[in-house]
Amino acid sequence: QMQLVESGGGLVQAGGSLRLSCAASGRTFSNYLMGWFRQAPGKEREFVSTISRWSGGITNYAESVKGRFIISRDNAKNTMYLQMNSLKPEDTATYYCAASPLGFGTSLSDYTYWGQGTQVTVSS
Repeated sequence: QMQLVESGGGLVQAGGSLRLSCAASGRTFSNYLMGWFRQAPGKEREFVSTISRWSGGITNYAESVKGRFIISRDNAKNTMYLQMNSLKPEDTATYYCAASPLGFGTSLSDYTYWGQGTQVTVSS
């Protein structure tokens, strides 16, 4: 089993920044593709960003966050991050980190392990 714990969520004003963290344990972190997903009230969980297995790996972003969010990972710390800049009210959601044994994937079904989520609220 792999355990994932998100942190860093909170309330920020539009235009502000926030950094989320995802701490992993129980499995070899570097063996997993990692991703961030989010879910707003009344909406389905959606892809935000992914990063391949190695530190400084290949990244992928949803069009809605491209140019504003930066995903990264530190395999020595078993931790993944999401730096969120120029936040918009539309970014308000519960953010989840997830781990996948695949080399690439942006669908929920591609991911095996999930965290409990951290709330991000952006005020206008």
